[in-house]
Amino acid sequence: MYDVIVVGGGHAGVEAALSSARIGMSTLLITLNKENIASMPCNPSIGGPAKGVIVREIDALGGQMGINTDQTYLQMKMLNTAKGPGVRCLRAQSDKLLYKRNMQKVLQEQERLEIKEAMVTGLICEDNVCHGVVLENGEKIVSQTVILTTGTYLESRTLRGHSFKIEGPDNEPSAKGLSKHLAELGVPIQRLKTGTPPRIYTDSVDFSNMEIQPGSEGNLAFSYTTSEFVPLEKQRLCYLIHTTDKTKQIILENLEKSAMYGGVVEGIGPRYCPSIEDKIVRFSDKERHQLFVEPESEELDTVYLQGFSTSMPEDVQLEMIHSLPGFENARVKIFAYAIEYDAIDPLTIWPSLENKIIKNLFTAGQINGTSGYEEAAAQGLMAGINACQKIKGKEPLILQRDEAYIGVMIDDLATKGTKEPYRMLTSRAEYRLILRHDNADLRLSKYGHDVGLLSEDRYKKFMDKVKAIDDLKELLKEYKFKKSSEFCDWLKNEKNESIENSLSYYELLKRPNISYKDIQRFTDKLNYEDEVLEEVEIQIKFAGYISKEEKAAQNSKKLENLVLDKDIDYNTIDNLALEARQKLNKVKPLNIGQASRISGVNPSDISILLMYLKMKGVKNDE
Repeated sequence: MYDVIVVGGGHAGVEAALSSARIGMSTLLITLNKENIASMPCNPSIGGPAKGVIVREIDALGGQMGINTDQTYLQMKMLNTAKGPGVRCLRAQSDKLLYKRNMQKVLQEQERLEIKEAMVTGLICEDNVCHGVVLENGEKIVSQTVILTTGTYLESRTLRGHSFKIEGPDNEPSAKGLSKHLAELGVPIQRLKTGTPPRIYTDSVDFSNMEIQPGSEGNLAFSYTTSEFVPLEKQRLCYLIHTTDKTKQIILENLEKSAMYGGVVEGIGPRYCPSIEDKIVRFSDKERHQLFVEPESEELDTVYLQGFSTSMPEDVQLEMIHSLPGFENARVKIFAYAIEYDAIDPLTIWPSLENKIIKNLFTAGQINGTSGYEEAAAQGLMAGINACQKIKGKEPLILQRDEAYIGVMIDDLATKGTKEPYRMLTSRAEYRLILRHDNADLRLSKYGHDVGLLSEDRYKKFMDKVKAIDDLKELLKEYKFKKSSEFCDWLKNEKNESIENSLSYYELLKRPNISYKDIQRFTDKLNYEDEVLEEVEIQIKFAGYISKEEKAAQNSKKLENLVLDKDIDYNTIDNLALEARQKLNKVKPLNIGQASRISGVNPSDISILLMYLKMKGVKNDE
């Protein structure tokens, strides 16, 4: 018998299997094809707005995605550098073949982890408790917990035009039977859709008139452990182009041939990553849409058109591609397709990612209704952690909305649900200035250490960094520049900044126009690592805004501390609105804070719940 069985070898499955094995549990990863573990069937990139912070959070907790990305990228870029630290994020263009090969090697070398090629068609369940899985050949494998990370493979089919194939991504077989079995067990199933653009032979593309998109200067990394970096001059270039009037004309003239607009698609697609025909229809006032031309691997002769996913038939796709600048003579290696698949209703999961209907069953990734490698990996990591916590008889690790983007995402899924592929966006987080790219380790490393994923050595290095930050702050307060100093003359001439009195380094850094690099020009006191200096500068410059968000988060936590029993029948609570009763009974919120975020539960309903708790003897400090 295994402690944990993970079903599916995508990004969620990888993190789930590694985390449970590293924590010390005997783990079995079951996948349809070992060669496709950690594959990138869609865009071969990691990170971007919000998603890049998620990868940093995965690393801070002890996950693998950030480390693997740093070892396999073709280009690394810091986005939103002209904006505040609350929206800055990394994005890497990955080598898709090297990425999965490296990750497979990590899995193969991991102790207490076995990998098996098979198709899971059912679960071993007794009295709504999961005890293992049933394979296609009838074999039963017993375990204490099961984590489903099936991606886009459940009853999947790919669509081009009005034709479709019963298959998963990259011509892989569809996973049959499991979603029907889940439905029979009482788990609600929904149909979703996503898509991927065409792959074009590189030697058939003219890059001469495209806008070059290089990587960023500096030693940039997702993982706090990374010490080797690819110099900018050795990184691959990406390019920016735009659709043309001809592109729009072709799409509009052939709209009924699209699987999406021709009535073939059953699933609901992602609002925030639409197909190109959907963009043309929904944003008809826009003259053009931007597309990024990106390499896939050093070992492949193809580029990828980010932003050009479509479900048009192949002949129309070819016309569309030839209408793009630089692609007039392009040859297509793989045409784009839409893919439909089954997913569960995420309102049936607890914030721990355990299923509410079937105990000891956890789900992570696209089966929960999300889209994206990063969202999947984060859920896989949390499902792996919480499966282990359950086996140990410990409380689950549930990250709060002010602690991590991961916490925001899982809370959104478990509290609000989704009827379309969910994508993490910065706008979904109300505490963006707290949940920054730079401070993921400060927020989450203790959790990673406590659950057993961060080694003592790595945690000691983290604590050394925390001490360095504290020491630097004290140093900056202690040392001062005098009004008559050379530095003051430089500030006046170069920065148009004047100092009326003797000021500490700390006070100087509050000024938006002055950075720690300016101060370093005139003193040797700031002998610290750049990441420590940058962290302290952000904390000083944005102290007022950060403090405001922290106070708001503390006020919100008062509601999170008012616990609601999982077994409450809200139909028995007088004066609740009918919709509130229905929603509360479905979601089963763990506390008043979560209840307040449920769509359809109004402030008046929350007041009634507070009164209910007061009558039960629960102290309310509000």
